[in-house]
Amino acid sequence: MPAKLFSPFTIKDVTLKNRIVMSPMCMYSSHNEDGHVQNWHRTHYTSRAVGQVGLIIVEATAITPQGRISPQDLGIWSDDHVDGFQELVALGKEHGAKMGIQLAHAGRKAVLEGEILAPSALPFNEKMKTPKEMTKTDIADTVEAFKTGAERAAKAGFDVIEIHGAHGYLINEFLSPLSNKRSDEYGGSTENRYRLLREVIDAIKTVWNGPLLVRVSAHDYHEEGLTAEDYITFAEWMKEQDVDLIDVSSGAVVPAPIHVYPGYQVPYSETIKKGADISTGAVGLITSGIQAEEILQNDRADLVFLARELLRDPYWPRTAAKELGISIEAPKQYERGWV
Repeated sequence: MPAKLFSPFTIKDVTLKNRIVMSPMCMYSSHNEDGHVQNWHRTHYTSRAVGQVGLIIVEATAITPQGRISPQDLGIWSDDHVDGFQELVALGKEHGAKMGIQLAHAGRKAVLEGEILAPSALPFNEKMKTPKEMTKTDIADTVEAFKTGAERAAKAGFDVIEIHGAHGYLINEFLSPLSNKRSDEYGGSTENRYRLLREVIDAIKTVWNGPLLVRVSAHDYHEEGLTAEDYITFAEWMKEQDVDLIDVSSGAVVPAPIHVYPGYQVPYSETIKKGADISTGAVGLITSGIQAEEILQNDRADLVFLARELLRDPYWPRTAAKELGISIEAPKQYERGWV
């Protein structure tokens, strides 16, 4: 039986050549602090395309200057950013990878000069800045910024868009009752806390017909926070809005101890996949081909997202194939050294 890890997977009209996804990982390498793609990004992402990753998702890319995690983040708040992303997309596609981008707003976890925004005026911890509670105008402007970011992503030629709704950044802050203490229609009930994400998805769908993913933090690791079972409801609503896949991570909306071990987040993917009957991606200390294959064969996820392991080994797909006893096609230039 062929390895499922190396079987194609189709989302809408985009077919990935395998189930291996490069997770978005901030490089903090836009050194002019203007959000533009640099040579590091060209080298970093293209290396993983040469290594035969099926889908590469470019790091959290800010939809507004204020929405950056750091001043060195990539940005997509200006039409001037499109050319750099077009080049990056072309480089990845030249080697057979599909290319995605994660649209993001850091919310209260932005480490920037000036005012930062959040659903409520609560700092992440005592060391970080207290954000401004967003007005409805701020919320409307943010939704519009996600929309225009998606328009620019389409112009750049990306195959996939992922909305960053995880890791304690803005959308995650609205979803979690730990960080959202609003008393208006954007806070309180589960439906109200989902409202910002609902509006972002609806806005993006007016300008984007391709595959749409959402990354979530499916466990807050806090007794008053959310769990994967709570995220089934959110996932059902996302499915109704024609979101194609949930990228299931966890944590970081509030400071909390997390017991990590190989595959520790995979059960959250499985819970959401089966509970909402929606495609998911599994993440979290996935390092070997056998481990990835087990996740897929047992229907715990549809895609496997790797992060640090792909930093250590840009050619991890080859490593995994050898471990699983199969051969995959090499770049022609590498054929003599690929076996």
